Amino acid sequence: MERHGFTSNVHHKKPPHRDMPVHMKRSNAGKSVIRSRVEHVFADQKSRMGLFIRTVGIRRAEMKIGLANLVYNIRRYLYLKRVNAT
Repeated sequence: MERHGFTSNVHHKKPPHRDMPVHMKRSNAGKSVIRSRVEHVFADQKSRMGLFIRTVGIRRAEMKIGLANLVYNIRRYLYLKRVNAT
């Protein structure tokens, strides 16, 4: 992975019978923030929108996911606009 310019986004495990080093804790915390933001979007799309991708062809699947993302972003914008107005 490193040779091709990728970095691992997998959490580090705690060493057995020792405390986790501070740099590992910070690394895991940063990855958790990103993971939680992404997973909340997918959970919302799956539960509220009933998103289930069964299409013939990758282009149709990309279109369906893109439209679901657009709907999610519009709904999120309207919610944030309503919350800030009060």
